[in-house]
Amino acid sequence: MSREYDDVQLLAPRFGARTFTKLALTVSLIAGALAAASPAQAASPYERGPAPTDALLEASRGPFSTGQTSVSSLVSGFGGGTIYYPLDTSQGTFGAIAISPGYTARWSSLSWLGPRIASHGFVVIGIETNTLYDQPDSRGRQLLAALDYLVEDSSLTVRSRIDSSRLAVAGHSMGGGGSLEAASSRSSLQAAVPIAPWNLQKSWSGVRVPTMIIGGESDSIAPVRSHSEPFYESIPASSEKAYLELNNASHFFPQTTNTTMAKSMVAWLKRFVDDDTRYEQFLCPPPSGLAVEEYRHTCPSS
Repeated sequence: MSREYDDVQLLAPRFGARTFTKLALTVSLIAGALAAASPAQAASPYERGPAPTDALLEASRGPFSTGQTSVSSLVSGFGGGTIYYPLDTSQGTFGAIAISPGYTARWSSLSWLGPRIASHGFVVIGIETNTLYDQPDSRGRQLLAALDYLVEDSSLTVRSRIDSSRLAVAGHSMGGGGSLEAASSRSSLQAAVPIAPWNLQKSWSGVRVPTMIIGGESDSIAPVRSHSEPFYESIPASSEKAYLELNNASHFFPQTTNTTMAKSMVAWLKRFVDDDTRYEQFLCPPPSGLAVEEYRHTCPSS
């Protein structure tokens, strides 16, 4: 029995049955109001944009119009790049994600991802690496340097839009391997999305960052059996994680527009960078369809 009800009972002899009834009704109404308020209170303060739908996530652009700006190659720690950001500032600040291309590749190979992710309410920096031949550990450090640049040294237009507590990394191939390196060394990150990742290091038992690995079934450069799958399995079950394998996809599937990849990637970032549980429906139950070969997951919990 609640303490509030006990207190009302003690007051009953003093004030009479009618007053007691009124008091009991008041307590009941207050309790009901508090219960009704709970769902609203549970909503994330970082929710940005309308309620998500399949159509919204499968479109080439999300609900936010975006701008972009270039970053000079003279910056410290990485090789410059391009920043994409939402133009709207009425809903508050946004999470930010740094993305690295793969071995011998430039940001242009993944540039379709920049405005697509930014249009869902993120600041995105697609980096150029210091050299085209940088290995995953170097690319991981460069991803973190790019995030630090966004938060500390980017223009006021960009910097003022970023919530420095909500940062993430992603990358393709050695850039994907680099995103695992970054997640392993900076546990404060909110999410990581390695795409067709390549790395000689196979165990990532130290990763605590929510990580979605996206691999290609027909990848002959970073075969999923020796890269994506063991990477996923090595991340502790206590960490939020998912593994999406695309049907018949080669190593280069991220270099052209890929709706299945983008949909899951945005949902993962919204769920863990924005703590927006409205996006759980696109992650658990697992995504399906002809483009999906396999999906493993821990199922994000509210």
